[in-house]
Amino acid sequence: MKKRMAHSLKLMLVLSLVMSLLSACGAPTVQDTYPLESVSGSGNTTSYVYRAAERTVPEVAQELSEQRQPDQISAESTERMFLVYQDQYYHLQQDPNKAEDTLIEVDSKEYVRQNYDSSFLQGYLTATLIGNLFDSFGGGGNGKYRGYTNKDTYKPREGTYRAPTSNDKKLAPPITVERKGSITRRGGDTDTSVGSGGGLFSRKKEPSSGKIDRGKSGGLFNSPKSSYKKPKTRVGGGRIMRRR
Repeated sequence: MKKRMAHSLKLMLVLSLVMSLLSACGAPTVQDTYPLESVSGSGNTTSYVYRAAERTVPEVAQELSEQRQPDQISAESTERMFLVYQDQYYHLQQDPNKAEDTLIEVDSKEYVRQNYDSSFLQGYLTATLIGNLFDSFGGGGNGKYRGYTNKDTYKPREGTYRAPTSNDKKLAPPITVERKGSITRRGGDTDTSVGSGGGLFSRKKEPSSGKIDRGKSGGLFNSPKSSYKKPKTRVGGGRIMRRR
């Protein structure tokens, strides 16, 4: 009897596990993998460049920020954006040679300090963050570098970019994000897909078509009628006779 109960219990556990796996397989989750394309530097001074094919800069910025909340994010732009984390700077850039792709440059703090032009960063990041970045590392910000897409014009002070080796790919594996796509809300007619203006959850607010008519009969809150009249009263002019 005990063996039968144990066997039945095991069978129920197996069935529940199978059902959970089947339900997970049916979830509408899409994963994108952005491969490593170029590498510069070594140690704590590194820059890794990934390619997001057929993805705009705002789309990639939203995907990355939803996966990991940045400490600071620059204003939305189709050309370039910055996402700042505690130990890394994500510099998203539209590929000038392939406008439908976005290049994701992941720079270490030390790489930013040694190579970037601080005046260039002022157009995207707060002065407080830039000051803390360079002051905490004992100066810097005197470079001319402005990102991977401009590396031939504004060259980094240290290191050159090269194709990644197998060891580089182990140290910096491809970036994988979950694409959530567009979000549709019932009753709204505003485009809520990634990159549309007004924010992800924006929604047009339609004016109310209802109205309240005062003074008409049948309403719940009608005012009392003004036709109410006071009762008429008469003052008698006769005398009162007393019996003797």
